[in-house]
Amino acid sequence: MRTTLDEFLARPMVQHTILALIFINAIILGLETSAGLMARYGSWLTMVDKLILAVFVAEISARIFVHRSRFFRDPWSLFDFFVVAIALVPATGQLAVLRALRVLRVLRVLTIVPSMRRVVGGLLAAIPGLASIGMVLALVFYVFAVITTNLFGAAFPDWFGTLGRSLYTLFQVMTLESWSMGISRPVMEVFPYAWVFFIPFILIATFTMLNLFIGVIVSAMQSFSDEDKAPALPDPEAEAAVAQTAQLQTELRALRNEIAELRELLFQRPLTGNRGDIPC
Repeated sequence: MRTTLDEFLARPMVQHTILALIFINAIILGLETSAGLMARYGSWLTMVDKLILAVFVAEISARIFVHRSRFFRDPWSLFDFFVVAIALVPATGQLAVLRALRVLRVLRVLTIVPSMRRVVGGLLAAIPGLASIGMVLALVFYVFAVITTNLFGAAFPDWFGTLGRSLYTLFQVMTLESWSMGISRPVMEVFPYAWVFFIPFILIATFTMLNLFIGVIVSAMQSFSDEDKAPALPDPEAEAAVAQTAQLQTELRALRNEIAELRELLFQRPLTGNRGDIPC
């Protein structure tokens, strides 16, 4: 029964149906944000949402029944289980915030579409490299924040009065959001040579680090894609079984040839009568 159910769940038609329901559910969750639409069609939208949720619960239950403990060892299956389970938690009282998390069901598209799953896998594979770059960036931010607090803190306490304010201001400068007219030029009116600080910071924090982030992500995604395309490693037991089968087939052909030769010899041998026989 589990094998039949597994084959049914793996059918493309079933997968496409689940994918279509995910998109329909995403549209419904978007429509529920409109007060006018909810006033007119709220009951219908809620009913369709519950029906789709029931299908998701049935699908997850079937997968748990088929795979059992293997289901909870698969990260993608656990993700599906989590986003569906959130919708089953009563969103009342202090848990009302969980109602907004129902939109996470849309992310189930990542587990169904292989190309999206490869992208997420590549991003997860890039996390160690990104963490190293992040620590370097944090160190750069700390050094520059201490410098700005000491240099500009007294004149511009709102921007550089404390270490925390300096860090936030430098983050704004890194994003290039009003860094020139909003921060750099006002500071340069008091400290004319402040550009000597801001330009190197932007070159290091914005352009260099951003390119490093992109490079690590692209490299990780390329490696992840190459691993998917790489052929599977040979199984020694399977190779031994194939070799043994080939040897048995060779011996069987040789035996058939010997039997065929014996038959030819038997049928080609001349028939001779016994010497004691008296012809009639």
